[in-house]
Amino acid sequence: MGKILEQTVNEGLKFLIPQSKIALKNSLYLIDIFIYMNFVECHEEPIHIPGYIQSFGYLIGIDADSFSITFFSENIKDIFKLENFELLFGKKITDFPDLFQNIIESDIFTSIRTHTERENTTYFDKIFIGEKQYHFSIFRTGKNIFLEFEEVLQNPYKRINNKYDNFYIIDNEQEIWEQLLSTLSKIVNYDRMMVYKFMMDGSGKVIAEKTNDNFESYIGLHYPESDIPRQARKLYLKKRKRIFSDVYSPPIRIISNKNENIDLTFAASRAMSPIHGQYIKNSGAASSFSVSIIIEDHLWGLVTCQNSEAKHIDLEDRVQAGIFTALASNAYSSFKSKKELDYRLGLNEKSAQLKSEFLKYNTLFESLVENKSEIKDLPEADGLAIISDENIVKEGITPTDNIIEMIVKWAYTNTHESIYVSRDFLKIHRDDLGLDENTAGIIIYFIDRDKNELLIWFRKEFDEHIKWAGNPEKMIKVFSQDGEEKHIVSPRTSFHVFTENIKGSSKRWNSRNISAVHAVRDVILETSHKQYKVIKQLNEELKKVNEELDSFSYTISHDLGTPLTVMKLNAQMLLNSLTDGSEKSKGKINSIIEEIDNMAEMMHDVLQLSRAKHSEIQLERLQPGLTIHKILENAKITFASPASEVIVKECPDVLADKTLLHQVFLNIINNAVKYSSHKEEPKVEIEGTEDGDMIVYRISDNGIGIPEEEKHKMFKIFNRMDNAKKFKGNGIGLSIVHRIMKRIGGNVDYKSNKDGTSFFLTFKKP
Repeated sequence: MGKILEQTVNEGLKFLIPQSKIALKNSLYLIDIFIYMNFVECHEEPIHIPGYIQSFGYLIGIDADSFSITFFSENIKDIFKLENFELLFGKKITDFPDLFQNIIESDIFTSIRTHTERENTTYFDKIFIGEKQYHFSIFRTGKNIFLEFEEVLQNPYKRINNKYDNFYIIDNEQEIWEQLLSTLSKIVNYDRMMVYKFMMDGSGKVIAEKTNDNFESYIGLHYPESDIPRQARKLYLKKRKRIFSDVYSPPIRIISNKNENIDLTFAASRAMSPIHGQYIKNSGAASSFSVSIIIEDHLWGLVTCQNSEAKHIDLEDRVQAGIFTALASNAYSSFKSKKELDYRLGLNEKSAQLKSEFLKYNTLFESLVENKSEIKDLPEADGLAIISDENIVKEGITPTDNIIEMIVKWAYTNTHESIYVSRDFLKIHRDDLGLDENTAGIIIYFIDRDKNELLIWFRKEFDEHIKWAGNPEKMIKVFSQDGEEKHIVSPRTSFHVFTENIKGSSKRWNSRNISAVHAVRDVILETSHKQYKVIKQLNEELKKVNEELDSFSYTISHDLGTPLTVMKLNAQMLLNSLTDGSEKSKGKINSIIEEIDNMAEMMHDVLQLSRAKHSEIQLERLQPGLTIHKILENAKITFASPASEVIVKECPDVLADKTLLHQVFLNIINNAVKYSSHKEEPKVEIEGTEDGDMIVYRISDNGIGIPEEEKHKMFKIFNRMDNAKKFKGNGIGLSIVHRIMKRIGGNVDYKSNKDGTSFFLTFKKP
């Protein structure tokens, strides 16, 4: 056990147990505990192997294989009459028929092999030892079988009937826990009884309470995570009922012939942690009792009871308290499940409505923008930002566009999951991102990272005031052991209300809020998939139609050429035969010939359009200069505009197909000359310039210009502007240009106003 100086006990340990109450056994217990403790945080304390039990219990341990006695509590000499208890080591219970007769004859001991097949399952019986009746429990942990005894106590104050377990008719969360405390008070009746709920961060809050004049109320107060540290919560999940009958009573040492720590997790009389014992004393209590509240196999909370004086509860009453707590837990779970089902049904209905609205629009961005208010409200957010490529659309209370852009940039760098949730975003990133109070809490959902499509929900800063049961900070005490400095946590001594103000956070995003975001995600995925399938089907149908149209275009352009030629020849012959005919007749025949020429030209252009889409292309370095000059001279003759001023500047080489390049410049230059020919001083200017890896040709004229309202259909087939009706044409030329430029990897664009038009042809640099 090691030697510890008297000074260590007097100075290092006196903060744990008041000096007036230290007895020899207390000191030995604390020394044993500190031999293997060198911890600062409470969660490092090995509370499941204290080496001691409480004074109300008696313990005998036997080996699970040989059934020989391997350990026992020092106080068994008080109920079994044997002078030298070390004689028990290595022997069996059955080797002492007179000493352990009632144990040997008990039902659970005669079936000990059956009852200990499963670990940590406890079986109960009652036996007489001498004049007194005891509760007798058996369970196995690892290779040890535990025989645990405690005296049977009668509870004359217990007042229980069937009406107290009727939790399922209550349709209110708070009433369930208040009903539980009311029921338990008829069994255990402690001075203060509380329902303590664990928060997500491990801290807790008193949500229901029943107390008398001996204690002040703790309702609504919070407790830090360190008050019930991780390893304690782990034990509460395993051993669901825990009693400390008298925190001032000296613990009882376990004597063992094994050189190992004995796991007392499932022992009802397991001694308390000295830190926890001092904590209870500091709170003004002398006894405590707790029952775990288990919801869906998780430690949801505790029923925790405190008494100003020492108080022991009979084992049967503790079991009954556990049963009532389990009933209340199940009732609460059913209540929450019903509420959750109602919420889910409502969310499904809203999702269906949202899905229906989404399908009314052609693009996802339109669907999101038109339903932004509903999307914002689903997770109960204050604001929403819809980001799509370079667009930002906002709804509700949101930060500025600059801040949103900063958040998006941060998200791409620092988050990899599709959904990111934070209620402390402002607290963490206030300075580095320049955030304001509208970005305290955020949820980011990446729809498509590659397309820069995402949704961001915002919650504004929430001024939160948490009332703690005393200042949650704990002091660290230092003591010396064998020349080595060690640390231990000193339990806080104050339980007066301590208010903490939290800045930089929003209201907590709960599970329902996250479910709502998932619902929005599902709507987006489902509608996008449906739109994709519809678009795919339409594209397939459109492809077939286009193929049929191309075939039809080629047919009418090629096969109708001969009949038109015959018609034109006959008309010309008829015109020549009317040597003495009237001018009126000649005019009609000339009109027929003119319309035949128009039809032939239109069919020729349609054929060129079809070829621009399907013809074989061969990209090569070409010099457009000669082609441009030849087209310009012909255009001036064709459109009777010999006075047109033509300026041709630099003509750099381009990468293109020879035939298609001629088609492009032919259509653009012809339009430039044609639509400026009615001006007093018609002018056309052509210039090619380098732009990185591209060559851009600008063809400008001072013609009629393109009206703003006509710009959206400039490259559509058979499109003719209202101000161009007096000029000859069929509206196919620009469609041919557009199609050719796409095929050769270039582009066509334009700028226009009342003073003229400039077309820009972008080619790849050879």
